[in-house]
Amino acid sequence: MTTIYILWLRQLKRFFRSRSRVLGSVAQPLLFLIALGFGFGPIYQRAGRGNFMEFLAPGIISMTILFSSVFNGIEIIWDRQFGFLKETLVAPVSRMGIMLGRTAGGATVSLLQALLVFVLSMAVGFRPASWGNLPLALVFMVLIAVLFTAMGTAIASLLEDFQGFQVIMNFLVQPLFFLSGALFPLEGLPKALGIVARVDLLSYGVDGLRATLAGISYFGLGTDLVVLMLASLVVLAVGSYLFSKIQI
Repeated sequence: MTTIYILWLRQLKRFFRSRSRVLGSVAQPLLFLIALGFGFGPIYQRAGRGNFMEFLAPGIISMTILFSSVFNGIEIIWDRQFGFLKETLVAPVSRMGIMLGRTAGGATVSLLQALLVFVLSMAVGFRPASWGNLPLALVFMVLIAVLFTAMGTAIASLLEDFQGFQVIMNFLVQPLFFLSGALFPLEGLPKALGIVARVDLLSYGVDGLRATLAGISYFGLGTDLVVLMLASLVVLAVGSYLFSKIQI
């Protein structure tokens, strides 16, 4: 537990020491909220779907968690190249503990960024359908953060250079986001695209957040919760195995 706490605290210190990272974590989501929210809002409303900002905000919050969580894995490569990872791995602690500590730290950072974006979305006009659902929305944020932080760590455990990680992450993250229903409703999609959306794990995170914050659900709240929990456990197990195989 001490190892997990130390690594968790280290991740938080890195985040708060970097002002540019804090600013960057909210700049892109704010641009999406303003440009898409106000740009497509009238079209969405004329189509009889209601307030587009209420639909969009949960998707942008999910996007923030996804990008931040997955790219936390790059810190493993950074630490490997500069020797800190070797010092950590030779310590008399289990690699499972190191993996859990890194995942907890990265997920907490992603959660903080998501809460910042939630506040910003309130500033540009978003209002939750029910304030009583906020604790459940927080649960979904945590599950998304844990799932994709573990995924980023698992992939980074297989790589040794920044360029390879960035290429793979861009190839993975962009489809995950754009095919998750974060920017468009999943109802009425072509059959092939609908199948892809169901395979996309982020779809269940977006749908869960949208259900709790906006009262709009496609898969059902129970399905979203079960899929995210099972996926998080599986990816954590795989990530722990891959991390244990890192050569120093």
